Amino acid sequence: MQCKEPGYPIAHATTLSILNNLLSRYSWDAKAVLTLAAFALDYGEFCLLVKIQSSKELAKSVGTLKRVPVLLKGVTMQKNQQAFIDLNKVVKTTMKVIKCIFELEKLSNFDFDTKDGSELATVLGRIKLDVYWAITTIVASTTQLSSCLIFDEDKKQELNPFADKLNVILTELEKQIVFCKEQIAETQDYGKLVKLFQTSMEITEVLHELIDPTNRMQPLIDGSTKTQVEIDVLKGKSVFLFISDLEISNDDISMLQKIFDKAGKEKEEQYKIVWIPFVEQLREGLDKEFETKRSTMPWYVARYYLPKASCRFIKKQWNFKVKPLLVVLNLQGKMECENAILIFSIYGVEAFPFTSAKVKTMETDFSWLWSPIINANSEIENWIKEKKYIFLYGGQDKEWIQKFPERVKVLAEQDLIKQKGISIQWVSVSESEGKVDLVRFWTNIESLFISKAQGKTQIDEVAQEIQKLLSYKNEKEWAVLTKGSSVVLVSSGEVILKVVEEFEKWKIKLNEKDFALAFKDYHDEVFKDEKHICHHIKIPYNTGKIPETLECSHCQRIMDTHISYKCCHNDGAA
Repeated sequence: MQCKEPGYPIAHATTLSILNNLLSRYSWDAKAVLTLAAFALDYGEFCLLVKIQSSKELAKSVGTLKRVPVLLKGVTMQKNQQAFIDLNKVVKTTMKVIKCIFELEKLSNFDFDTKDGSELATVLGRIKLDVYWAITTIVASTTQLSSCLIFDEDKKQELNPFADKLNVILTELEKQIVFCKEQIAETQDYGKLVKLFQTSMEITEVLHELIDPTNRMQPLIDGSTKTQVEIDVLKGKSVFLFISDLEISNDDISMLQKIFDKAGKEKEEQYKIVWIPFVEQLREGLDKEFETKRSTMPWYVARYYLPKASCRFIKKQWNFKVKPLLVVLNLQGKMECENAILIFSIYGVEAFPFTSAKVKTMETDFSWLWSPIINANSEIENWIKEKKYIFLYGGQDKEWIQKFPERVKVLAEQDLIKQKGISIQWVSVSESEGKVDLVRFWTNIESLFISKAQGKTQIDEVAQEIQKLLSYKNEKEWAVLTKGSSVVLVSSGEVILKVVEEFEKWKIKLNEKDFALAFKDYHDEVFKDEKHICHHIKIPYNTGKIPETLECSHCQRIMDTHISYKCCHNDGAA
């Protein structure tokens, strides 16, 4: 392997010949190694002859043929000394580059996270170019060695540009190797966390791994005493993990205070709150901001710099995005509630301790639907207790909003309805009436839907009714029929209005069935014949885990998924 003329163009042509012809069937890392091996034969032979030619006759003879004695003469040695120093340096750098390429190829076999893997794929894609430069440098080094041996100053190769290029490549490769090793360690720690949360039988075990896996410090601050404590103080307790950035709203603080006060009244102080500040990037002023926040908190506070694997676990397993989470863990470290904030926003502290059993009990009394409505009309509570039929109605169509109660009143005054002792009431849930807190009403519906639908494709009967109602949020008209607090059906306002107006067609059913079943049967007949509109469910992306697919509550088909963007210019931007 020799390059007869110095200069990059010739080195480039020789390199392409090596890559495309001589070594075309080898992998890229093998191409680099084989080229280096070929150079090493020449260079190694020369170095060996220099070392032993004075003591071995055969070596002396071979050295004479290779012009080694002449090269070692005083004047000649001084003349070529710098050339050999440069050659040695560039060969060592080339070897380091090739070693890094091999190590990076080996590390690439690890199962990386998708994002990290795509970054690594970009790096591996550049390896072909790195191999090209390594071989080009070896070709140039061969020319340099040949020129020194034949004392041809015109054919000496300037190696500094090649050395500079390889140093840049080496720096980048070393950086990527460090990155890969960090990612491998993080992924292994993440996997350990996932497994631990699945198998652990002790809350402190999972909290140690989540908050302080190195066990180098007292990781918690007791807000009531302002002292540092070990995680073991939580042994045998159920723990509410409040996860947020340092920007905590007053509403969140108020919620935590109510839960803290409620927990303090429980026997044996079984429930504890721990605030885990979620900070991925350190910045100036962070210490002061953290101290200001935590100094007002009476509950436990973790240190604000979590391990990377823990941040990854919280984002991937608990779906932390922007909004705070309140994850409830029992004393074995098993999750009882993925985000109690959603439950608290509906039922308040009455849902404490936010276990699935407690929430299910509260769902069945439909308080999620009635709490904002009862506050607007004190009579409703009595209607519910008396098991009266109640129509809730709303929407954007003001004309329909006015027409619907008139038609319901006509229905309620029908002789047959009175004879059967059926009592019918109606309540407007519309902006035009302005009595019901619409923001709270729809927040309740949305929060409960998200809570019940998290990670699920198929949802239960209660969730289906919630989903139906949520799909009508921005429609012209909608209505709900209830018996007492229990929901009978949720539907389009036009369909329910038609059922109300066509009472004469289905009143005979009241001889066989109660009002709820008779109304629902005729509703289903009308609904089949109606021209159906598309139903939309809008879920804020930052609310935690959302279902990847969702079954339509009307037709049971899988709904299409769309992404939309919204800006309310809250920062004062135009």
